[in-house]
Amino acid sequence: MTRSTRLFIILGVVLALIGGAAYAAVQVTKDTVNTAVPQVDLFGPSEEPSASPSPSASPTPPAGADIKGPLNMLILGRDTREEQKGSPAHGDVVMILHIDKDLTSAYLTSLPRDLLVDIPAFTPSRFRGERSKLTHALTYGARLPGGKYDIALGFQLLAKTVSKYTGIARFDAGAVISFNGYIRLINAIGGVDIYVDQKVVSIHRRPDGVHRATCRGCEHGYSGPRMTYNVGTRHMNGWQALDYARQRYITGSDYARQRHQRQLIKAMFTKLLSGDVLTRPGRFDEVLSELGQTFTFDGRGRKPMEFVYALRNLRPANLTLVGLPGSGVFSGGAYRGERLNGDQTAYFAALRADKLDAWAKSHPKLLNLR
Repeated sequence: MTRSTRLFIILGVVLALIGGAAYAAVQVTKDTVNTAVPQVDLFGPSEEPSASPSPSASPTPPAGADIKGPLNMLILGRDTREEQKGSPAHGDVVMILHIDKDLTSAYLTSLPRDLLVDIPAFTPSRFRGERSKLTHALTYGARLPGGKYDIALGFQLLAKTVSKYTGIARFDAGAVISFNGYIRLINAIGGVDIYVDQKVVSIHRRPDGVHRATCRGCEHGYSGPRMTYNVGTRHMNGWQALDYARQRYITGSDYARQRHQRQLIKAMFTKLLSGDVLTRPGRFDEVLSELGQTFTFDGRGRKPMEFVYALRNLRPANLTLVGLPGSGVFSGGAYRGERLNGDQTAYFAALRADKLDAWAKSHPKLLNLR
């Protein structure tokens, strides 16, 4: 179990910054937002010409007013394994955010880290291409001579791989989220309220939050009392939210873990837009500071505040969470990876056509409602 699965809770803050109610609160500090969020070229040279902005009207419209939907954003949860110097980069959480033509509703889904995909050849890292797990796309793309890694190059190959699998020709924005400051970030917004949809027993934490002792030969490698999250709505602080979102030795295994990550994202989005995080300057600056240490953004030439304005009408109630079911692939008795069970074909076809509302009505069992 790698640590990057814990971090996708931070996407909630990202959604808040690019979401609707955030605009009114942060427009007076737009320069601060644009500089606080690191911006990196994650997609590389464009394979198609960029659309020219519409001619400016009089008076000049706000920056981002000419951004049109639908939009697709690729989000990566990055496992840097920072405690291991020289360790390769890993992409353990991959999510796709689709925002409709009117820029008022969105759909968020996950791709399994072990999804078996065709990773295309990638000249910058001298990778020849192969069929492997999705998580390896970041590693193969980022790997450079001399044991060095370039995460931006890795993201390029990951994006190409996801595009090939989903048929999404072009992503309009991308983000990389790392570990730094995740517990502080959740605590900075005062914790989150989340509905625990099944009993989850932690393998990592004791009820008091202390890490369980490592134990050779013990179940999952740990010993001692275990934190338990019972069914029902629960307020969680940073370590609890982190711990809850990382558990996979539960009913539904990694697919349940993905669902809990998405639930937590929406819980953070809701908290950010309903509390005083965005209206109290000191509190907002604290969140921005933590965000700057965990989040890298590529708006393909657009600054973060342009997306803040364009998505100013997006609300938590209009963010739909989608779980695409799958199962393990075995060969010769050995585990090879994961494959989705076929529902993804219709889902991504509807996404490309911007008809996910109709798809959702006909696939209610694949929606995470709480």
